[in-house]
Amino acid sequence: MEFKELFESYSQGGRVVRINLRPARMAPVNTVDSAEAVADKGLKGDRYAGGGKRQVTLIQAEHLKSIASFLGKSEIDAGLTRRNIVVAGINLLSLKGKRFRIGEAVLEYSGECHPCSRMETNLGAGGYNAMRGHGGITAKVLKPGKIRIGDSVEQIIPEPNQTPDRSSSPS
Repeated sequence: MEFKELFESYSQGGRVVRINLRPARMAPVNTVDSAEAVADKGLKGDRYAGGGKRQVTLIQAEHLKSIASFLGKSEIDAGLTRRNIVVAGINLLSLKGKRFRIGEAVLEYSGECHPCSRMETNLGAGGYNAMRGHGGITAKVLKPGKIRIGDSVEQIIPEPNQTPDRSSSPS
């Protein structure tokens, strides 16, 4: 099997297990059952819904367990990481350079989501280093739509010899 085929091979998709909106800097997150993804903006009601590369942040539920372990805790509240969408069942780094669908929305990987100094306050001593390498990813919204708890997270596989066209919304 060639590397290109390996990069397109998944045993399963993921699913959304939590959605958080950050209404303002330093304000507590609001956990919601659904959110509206707005093209080229982010999630409606989130402070980062203004565009740029960091429109939506995602973290793996599986990494929350690792972060808690590094802190000597049995668990941590996902809201403390201040990530928008918590997913389970898919390795988010496998979406690097790819487009993916969550519910009705289509997003595109835009980078890794590195921790900030706030993690030391939110998670306690060592919180910043506990999140290093486990902070998740950032994404841009290409196609608007509703994202709900329980929605699937699936990579969009381009047709063979098809180059993604950024001028039109993918289906």
